[in-house]
Amino acid sequence: MLLYIVRHGETDWNKSHRVQGRTDIPLNDYGRRLAEETAEGMKDIQIDIGMTSPLLRAKETAQIILKGRDVPLYDEARLQEISFGRYEGVYCGGDHCDPESEAFNRFFCDTGNYIPPDDAETIPQLYERTGGFLESLMRREDLAGKSILVSTHGAAMTSLLNRIRGNLSVEHFWRDEVPPNCSVTVVEINGSKAQIVKEGLIFYKEKVKKWRTV
Repeated sequence: MLLYIVRHGETDWNKSHRVQGRTDIPLNDYGRRLAEETAEGMKDIQIDIGMTSPLLRAKETAQIILKGRDVPLYDEARLQEISFGRYEGVYCGGDHCDPESEAFNRFFCDTGNYIPPDDAETIPQLYERTGGFLESLMRREDLAGKSILVSTHGAAMTSLLNRIRGNLSVEHFWRDEVPPNCSVTVVEINGSKAQIVKEGLIFYKEKVKKWRTV
């Protein structure tokens, strides 16, 4: 089984450094263009099935990549972004930062000391949720030998890849940084083993800034 794990295209909240999390923000025009160029770059890659976070930005990215293909696309709640609770909508970078931005930015800069709000999800909970998704794929005998597009988000994608690397640390969660928008990582699954084959593939012409908001 091969997984083509992609982070969604850019949104206006990515561009303005606002915290997204579970807030359902659509792609902007540039994000759609990144997805279209990614689709063109992947046109000769066989995809048998698509699985996506139900949030608009991930789902639209998958739909654009799979446009014109007879490939089923399924919502998978375990691929949703981490919830930031009341921090969602906070401006955390650029020329305008909200008062709560310093506490939120520990999520990136001092992850071991990041304290999520009471209405948010913790990093260990994210590891458990995305790990459950990965383990469920490993048990799917009907998917053996298939190629699967997995459309998700910055932190959720990082959580999946960290688990494959054997890194379940909270402190070093961002050791490999935020995946760029519409970057693709290829993972091979053989039975109960998963390994990263290619990481951070970019199919669009421009290299975009690695926006830290997720």
